[in-house]
Amino acid sequence: MTRYKVILEYDGTDLIGWQENRQGPSVQSLVKDAIEQFCGARPDIVGAGRTDSGVHAVAMTAHFDIDGDHSPETVMRALNFYLTNKPVSVLGCSVVPDEFNARFDCVARHYKYVVLNRSAAPVLQKNRVYWVPRKLDVDAMRAAAEKLIGNHDFTSFRASECQAKSPIKTLDKIDITTDGDLIVFEFSARSFLHHMVRNIVGTLIEIGLGKPYDIDEIFIARNRSAAGPTAPASGLYFIRADY
Repeated sequence: MTRYKVILEYDGTDLIGWQENRQGPSVQSLVKDAIEQFCGARPDIVGAGRTDSGVHAVAMTAHFDIDGDHSPETVMRALNFYLTNKPVSVLGCSVVPDEFNARFDCVARHYKYVVLNRSAAPVLQKNRVYWVPRKLDVDAMRAAAEKLIGNHDFTSFRASECQAKSPIKTLDKIDITTDGDLIVFEFSARSFLHHMVRNIVGTLIEIGLGKPYDIDEIFIARNRSAAGPTAPASGLYFIRADY
């Protein structure tokens, strides 16, 4: 049995998310299908993150075990062959020790969220950005974001179905940059609560629109209703995992 680490790129628009279930195609199910077509096995695939429906990935790390001593190049070419015309691609493959775990060995996860801030709706970027037609105050969003950095109780930014044992997380970075009509939010932390990034972005956008949200008061409330709405999945990208 050999353990392989793969780096996956995917467009989550038509996927139900990372996790395999019976409701539709997922990242796990598509990669498992490709492995099964390659070698007849259907192993469990563990990812660094479990993205939701509609969320994309630039470089998601995952691992799986299969019999044989296939070269990483062979595995990568085979999986990409069977993933042809699917919204998932294998960017890299390597053999790793049996102890390696893509989820539990990860020391940092990085996401970005992309907002298109212009009056005209997106066409070429449809399903890949969050369109906000009203002008946003980027400086106000940056000032609020500064208060989110560090170790906090993020209960107010946590989805009701979140299964994490504790709402306390350490947010290492939030950078907000602009590129023409695009506003890009970059997040780094060891781990995130379910919908945490999207709930933070939704709140910051409300602040950028002039709504009277106060980050300190949101933290104190420890109630999801105290923060802003959940931003759409379409603008969220898993960037990479650090080990």
